[in-house]
Amino acid sequence: MNLAIIPARQGSKRIPEKNIRLFKGRPIIAYSIEAALNCPFIDKVIVSTNDQKAADIAKSQGAEVPFIRPEEYSHDHATTWDVINHSLEWYKKEGSELTNICCIYATAPFIQQASLEEGFQAICKTRYDYAFPVVRFQSPIQRALKREADGSVSMLHPEHADTRTQDLEPSYHDAGQFYWGKARAFKENKQFFGSNTYSIVLPEEQAQDIDTESDWKKAERLHTFLEQQK
Repeated sequence: MNLAIIPARQGSKRIPEKNIRLFKGRPIIAYSIEAALNCPFIDKVIVSTNDQKAADIAKSQGAEVPFIRPEEYSHDHATTWDVINHSLEWYKKEGSELTNICCIYATAPFIQQASLEEGFQAICKTRYDYAFPVVRFQSPIQRALKREADGSVSMLHPEHADTRTQDLEPSYHDAGQFYWGKARAFKENKQFFGSNTYSIVLPEEQAQDIDTESDWKKAERLHTFLEQQK
């Protein structure tokens, strides 16, 4: 079975009830649930949460909530991998055999079917254990600056002070949408960032961090713009 896990922990500090807040009139988690339900390679969609309100909303959107996540996996320092492995253990006890896992973040309204499918194909038809989307940094990280306490600045990579921008190697960051992985790889805690992980490059407009109120408003404007372009 290919399982989609959508973590939705209660207790966001910067944006209250972030995972279920209305994003353009819908609970933001609804976009992730819809994407998972529409993916032909996903057999079951669950939400892992310690919040009954989030559980009720998830069910109303078509996801399953087979358990309320224990507090030991719901504190501020619990990782995505902790959540995935808790779900793996739960299904193991239930006697269900999992083949592949897709962990989709609850705040991913820009997620696309094409990238979900590309990630699945990568772990099923190639040597990769994991796959996830990335976005290119807008500015070269080799030209990054460090600001000192007195206001002065220095280059983190002074060896590139005179390197032309077009000669610098592109760098990428996690798009913060989803992680495909073989269940076996998660169980064995295989290294994620390495030669066994495939990256799906997204265009800049298909990814937006949502960590602050400003991010939220920007994401809603971008989402509206993209819908108008269809």
